[in-house]
Amino acid sequence: MKKILVTGATGFLGNYVIKYLLKNNYKVVATSLSGENAKRKEWFKLVDYISFNLNNIDSKENYFSLFQQPDLLIHLAWEGLPNYKSDFHTGINLPSQSIFLKNLIDNGLKDITTTGTCFEYGMQEGCLSEDMDVNPANAYGVAKNELRKYLEKLQKDNSFNLKWVRLFYMYGHGQNPNSLLSQLGKALEKNEKTFNMSGGQQIRDYLHVKKVAEYVVKIALQNKIDGVINCCSGKPITVEKFVREYLEKKNKKISLNLGYYPYPDFEPMAFWGDNKKLKRIINNE
Repeated sequence: MKKILVTGATGFLGNYVIKYLLKNNYKVVATSLSGENAKRKEWFKLVDYISFNLNNIDSKENYFSLFQQPDLLIHLAWEGLPNYKSDFHTGINLPSQSIFLKNLIDNGLKDITTTGTCFEYGMQEGCLSEDMDVNPANAYGVAKNELRKYLEKLQKDNSFNLKWVRLFYMYGHGQNPNSLLSQLGKALEKNEKTFNMSGGQQIRDYLHVKKVAEYVVKIALQNKIDGVINCCSGKPITVEKFVREYLEKKNKKISLNLGYYPYPDFEPMAFWGDNKKLKRIINNE
């Protein structure tokens, strides 16, 4: 049975990844910043949990041994979101994560799956494929892209598998309370008559977090396809249509106050992912 280390275990995606792994009978070593938060998760007693602060790295420590010499790593840990513009991503996250991952690799880790972001593509519009040049336009995208390049550089001197999973837009229970659907849910609970949102004509690529977790695990467990892999639906949809379909599924009604908020300036107006590589992985599992 493979032993899988999951960082960012208590995060939005991490929680679902661990549930999926346990459902499929994998041995899980889980880590996150807050042990108290982890104890509240239904999976806590079913994993080997080790609390760990990525910002307190000791280069003399053997983290591969500390985390029980896992067969592979699913690296989801990343702090500071959803503030995509913060220098924290490049000034704190990037160096600490680089040191941590290099330590694991130097001490024996041979298989890494880590999450990137569609923001690595920058302000490019249309269907975004993995072979496109990237030009990230916010600090979060820059930091993720630099981490990817650093890991690719390490591969020249170290033999390990690297799967870089570019996430697009996730939604589902447990997501950030400031996210679109979380705010919509609060408005519905309060029986508000209107919901303030942007103009809603942005085109995005949405995927439920349960499906994202399933795909991330399936990507991690195979080694036929590596490198950058878009994790997305491949289906463009306007934000307004996405919200209206959500309301229809929930059998709820609320008036949408379109145009109340300006469109965000840190992402392009219309983009979605090319998921051909992901489909190959799923079809050949």
